[in-house]
Amino acid sequence: MSEAAAALAGTDPALLSIGQVLARLSTDFPDLTPSKLRFLEDRRLISPSRTASGYRKFTPDDVDRLRFILAVQRDHYLPLKVIRGYLDDLDAGREPTLPGGADVPSMLAGERRFTRDELLREAGASAMLLQDATSAALLPAAETYGDDAVAVLRSLAELQRSGIEPRHLRGLKTTADREISLIESALIPVARRKDAGSRAKALDLAREIAAQIEVVRGSLIRSALDRLDP
Repeated sequence: MSEAAAALAGTDPALLSIGQVLARLSTDFPDLTPSKLRFLEDRRLISPSRTASGYRKFTPDDVDRLRFILAVQRDHYLPLKVIRGYLDDLDAGREPTLPGGADVPSMLAGERRFTRDELLREAGASAMLLQDATSAALLPAAETYGDDAVAVLRSLAELQRSGIEPRHLRGLKTTADREISLIESALIPVARRKDAGSRAKALDLAREIAAQIEVVRGSLIRSALDRLDP
């Protein structure tokens, strides 16, 4: 950030405004807002430079860091304090790992986008499986797909080899919808606040709650599997 600050005469073309950052990231993160960016700054995950007039300016490295934060938060439901601890360790030259063995996305490249045919090739799945997954609401009907869709379709292909079809997993969507309703109810006190960062705080809390639900779900499944052990 110090290099950017030294260059802040307001004319460095490498420095981006909040609007330009949103334009770069909104395709992959449509819920990203100026309030969310300010909230992440308040939580000390990002440190944009400032012009003499006080406007925030972001370097390309800032954008890569933001993309990383948002991807990990979205894909692994990690609380921001966990992500900040991970980034603090990286900044200090250490080699940290994320909880749960989560795969760490690169901060040097944005999420890849795949056409339908590319998705099928990458996941090793058939067009019929993708159609069945879409019908079961396990994947959206879209023109392009991200890495998360590849992981889901690849898992569905593996499950299919064990005789488990997307239609057998419809209950997962029902359960997810029920959990979202539960999370939304828990967010009501935060959502009612009028401060500029309330939406960002609500999203962060939602992901924290989702992460805790995932812990409980995983424990229940492991316990059930233990009972199956002869």
